[in-house]
Amino acid sequence: MKINIIVAIAANRAIGFENKLIYHISTDLKRFKKLTTGHTIIMGRRTFESLPGGALPNRRNIVLSRTQPSLSDCEIFPSLEHALEGCSHEEDVFIIGGATLYAETLPQAHRLYITQIDDMPAQADAFFPLIPADEWKKVHEERYAPSENIPGYAFIDYIKV
Repeated sequence: MKINIIVAIAANRAIGFENKLIYHISTDLKRFKKLTTGHTIIMGRRTFESLPGGALPNRRNIVLSRTQPSLSDCEIFPSLEHALEGCSHEEDVFIIGGATLYAETLPQAHRLYITQIDDMPAQADAFFPLIPADEWKKVHEERYAPSENIPGYAFIDYIKV
């Protein structure tokens, strides 16, 4: 099993505010869909609650919660360890948030799919952990210039060294 992290990060490592994404960049959302469709996604309960339509289609949705007994079209596990045990047969698992789950998963992740946004939001209350530069090797970068109401950004993929 390969553990992948997928996230959009501002220049100050911000990833969210009041349980919502800070940036809504169409190409980033399309990339997220393309990479995760057909795979298992693992998220915290608050991340699940932030999804506008509930469980994401064409993916196995796993939500981590110690208190939520069930959610429509989702599997519930009490911890990341239990969720990963339930995914041992999966080829690729994607961690999609939130901040606590990213911090817990980063040391054991195999690949990072980062959208690096060249901007700092006015408000943020969720942040991605520091990425130890000596543990990760950049294998792909695709830059996009700023456009109307969208800051510049890059898709950057890393593998664990």
